[in-house]
Order: sequence, then C-alpha cells, then structure tokens
Amino acid sequence: MSWHPQYRSSKFRHVYGKAASKDKCYDSVPITCNVHDNHFCTVNPIFIAVVTECTGGGAFLVIPINQTGKLDPHYPKVCGHKGTVLDIKWNPFNDFVIASCSEDATVKIWDIPNQVLKRNITTPRKELLGHVRRVGLIEWHPTADNILFSAGYDYKIMIWNLDVKDAVLSKPVKILDAHKDVILSMSFNTDGSLIATACRDRKIRVIDPRAGTVLQEGNYKTHKASKVSFLGNVEKLFSTGTSSWNHRQIALWDQNDLSVPLLEEDLDGSSGLFPIYDSDTCMLYLVGKGDGNIRYYEISPEKPYLSCLMEYHSQLPQKGIGMMPKRGLDVAACEIFRFYKLVPTKNLIQPISMIVPRRSELFQEDIYPLTAAAQPALTAQEWLNGINKGPLLVSLRPGSEAVTPLPQFLELEPLKEITDLSQQQAGGSSVSLEDNQKTREMETDRTEPQVEEKLPRNELMCLSNDFDMAECSSPRTKNELLQMYYRQQEEIRRLCELLKQKDVQIKQLKLQLRNFCMNTDDY
Repeated sequence: MSWHPQYRSSKFRHVYGKAASKDKCYDSVPITCNVHDNHFCTVNPIFIAVVTECTGGGAFLVIPINQTGKLDPHYPKVCGHKGTVLDIKWNPFNDFVIASCSEDATVKIWDIPNQVLKRNITTPRKELLGHVRRVGLIEWHPTADNILFSAGYDYKIMIWNLDVKDAVLSKPVKILDAHKDVILSMSFNTDGSLIATACRDRKIRVIDPRAGTVLQEGNYKTHKASKVSFLGNVEKLFSTGTSSWNHRQIALWDQNDLSVPLLEEDLDGSSGLFPIYDSDTCMLYLVGKGDGNIRYYEISPEKPYLSCLMEYHSQLPQKGIGMMPKRGLDVAACEIFRFYKLVPTKNLIQPISMIVPRRSELFQEDIYPLTAAAQPALTAQEWLNGINKGPLLVSLRPGSEAVTPLPQFLELEPLKEITDLSQQQAGGSSVSLEDNQKTREMETDRTEPQVEEKLPRNELMCLSNDFDMAECSSPRTKNELLQMYYRQQEEIRRLCELLKQKDVQIKQLKLQLRNFCMNTDDY
C-alpha cells in the first residue's frame, strides 16, 4: 500500500479539513512546554481543557467551549498538583468531572462548576494515591461508570472504583503488573472488556483487566510501537511507532495473533503520530506530532484493510490534540469529526473540522449512524463483577426525542431468546450495540418465513430493513421500543420517496397520454 491515494468508491472519499477562522480560535493560551508524549488537551461539548505552564507545581486550564478569542492572562487555573500535569481526561458520562495525573505520582478527580471560573480550583473531589512514581496516562472506562485506569512509571496499571465515598483512595481495586518497562499507550475495545498497551520494551499486549492476564503479546523486530489503538469491532489493532531506521511507521495487527503484523509501512522521518479511530465512520486519523498534517484512512475488515483517503496540510505544527465527542459536532454542516490542535509557537488552540461535502441541508443519516451516548451502560460494580456491555447508542438527528425511561418499579419481561446477562442491563434513552444487532437478527429469523407465506412476491417490495408493519407486536423491552421507533422512521422516509417516484411516473404517463391523443386527432 502506498500513501498516494488509491481512489475507491466511498462516501468519505472527499472529506476535507477546514481550519477555524482566527475569531473562532483560542488565543494567548500558555500551552505546556513539557516533552511528554501525550495529547495535553481534552474536549467535551461544554469545556475545553489544556495543560498549561505553571510555576511551583502543575496546572491546566478549563475554558468554556464558546469562549473563543484572546484569553485573559489571569484566567483561573486548576492547580492542585505539586508536579507537572502529564495527562487530563473528561469523564465521558459527566461533562463537569475531569481527571488529571502528574509527576507527583497522584491522580486527582475535579468537579468543574457550571459557570465561568472566577478563582483557581485547588481542592480536588478525590485523590488517588497508589503509584510510587509519576503517572503518565489515565483512561476512563468506555461503558462502566466511575471506573478509571492509571498507568505510571512504576510499570503498573491501576484500576480505581470512584463510587467509593472516601475522598482519598490508596488501594485500587486491581493492579496489573504485566509490564517490564514504562507503559506508553492504553486503549480499550468497544465494551471495555480488553485493554491494549504499548510498552517501551517494544511489546504490544492485549490484557483482560479484571483477570489481570495477558491474552496476547507481540514483539516484532522491525517495529517499535509507541501508540496502540483498538479498531472498533473488527478485532484488529493499529499501532504507530518507529522502524529500525528511525522512520515513522504504522502497523496493523490481528487482535488474536500479534506474532506478525498484517500490514507495515514506513511514512517519513518526523517525530511521532497520534492514531485516532472513529468507529462510527470506520475512519482512522493519523495526527502528526511536530508537523501540521493529518492523514486519514478508511478501515475495512478485508484486504487491503487501510484505504488512503486524503491528507490535511497545515504550516502550523501541533504539539498535542483534542477531539470533540460526536454529540458536540455540527451535523448541519456535515461535520463528522473535530480536532483541537495545540500550537505552542503561537499560544493558539485551533479547531479543525472534518467535513463531508453535501449539497442537501437535511440530516445525512448515512454519515451519522447511532453513536455512543453520554450515559454509562454499566455501574462500576457490575463491570467489576464480570458483566460486559457495549456502549449505549443515541441518534444525532436534531430534534430526535429519546425514549422516556420506564418507571423503575416496573419489571419488564425480557425476550426469551436473550440469555446473556449483559444484554439485560440496558436502560435510559439509548440502546446498546449488542442489543441493536442481536435483536435485529432474532426479529429477522422470526418474521421472514411468516412474511413470505402471507404476502405475494410483488408485495415483498413493501418491506425494508427487515421490518414488517403487520408483523410487529407490542414492544416488551425499552430496547425493542427504541428499535421499533427508528425502524418506523426509516419506513416512513422510504414510503415518502416511493410516493415522490409515483407522482413523477403519473405525470409522465399523463404527458404520454396527451401526446398520444394529439397524434390520434391529427390522423
């Protein structure tokens, strides 16, 4: 595979990057000068947080997302660490809670007020004291509430349950000590049942975090991985690092066999790459560190696996990067991803929107599938007890209403076909990925034979998306209700298109009939 784009049929073939204008950027932000290999920025639909320079300890800024322009030099900071802050992450299920880790070997959890900061925040809500050396990485669990992972220079990964009421926690619920050197990167699979790590000992590991066992371990002599990422549900890993000639290098791995990479390619001689995967669109972004370019690929489960789409070029080199969650994107502009690049040479944070060019102003359903919601699928204790569940999903359609949660005192009878305990934990206004797929499969198997018996062949065209209006019974679970709602919306839109086509055919037939009558009169 060559980097030069090999064009193929794809709805993301013409995706382009659009940098925000000067008035939409964040100016005069004192971005950290630390050389630690990390993003240094985290974003949610309400705030943007960035690690900053601070004398006498470590600090970071929390700026309202709409407060663009020049930043006040005396803007308040979050500054409770005694050492330089190395990583920050927003809680994916609470936009007002952020975690930070530092060279002082601590992890702190902070509550951010729902208003503009007027004074420095120095007292955290919780303090995690387990590591004996500096903590370089933190990651929130993608589906379980209040589960936090931290990786330190003591070669250990610690799992913390933040549901505990104590303000100071010194004992994590689990310690993973499978590494023999500094951990450089952590990544979860979709349901958070596995974690992949890249280590300074050149090895990539796939670990079961609750059992503490290493399921796969790979060490390829021509690839020194520094970052690793799960690629959604395709059971593959993607890593970036350096080759034996110290060139930037990418590699694709089979999650179940890390002995030899499926794909390996050298890029150039620059410093580093941040791999960022969007599971909704199956697009992989490679953000350069030390340059201003962003390459993007499309991932497929079969060869050639990676299809090059395009590259965003900029003269401003980025030190770090932040990513806006899908629920914060501008769907009216067909924005499918948004980066916040840190430009320390100009003390600037510049948003970059990845846009699919479309003429229609309507909601583009094909590029906005159901995406992860800001609600946990599991409690911390449920996950610790061994339950796995994919993320809850919501629609990005403007004005779409969520299904009203049912009263807690009503116990719904579960589907008889569902036996997996993890599929009975869904709640709120969303539906999990597993329920979405398995419910559709069961309904397909149940309804298709009956439909073929009842309807003649020409009437089968009235069915779409495995949905039969006459066959549907009353929903018995919240997941069934949400599925039925979305499928009915699909059917309504499809029928509207059919009506438009019929109208056009009627007009054509009328015109033909009139022409025929006129020709008959001439004779």
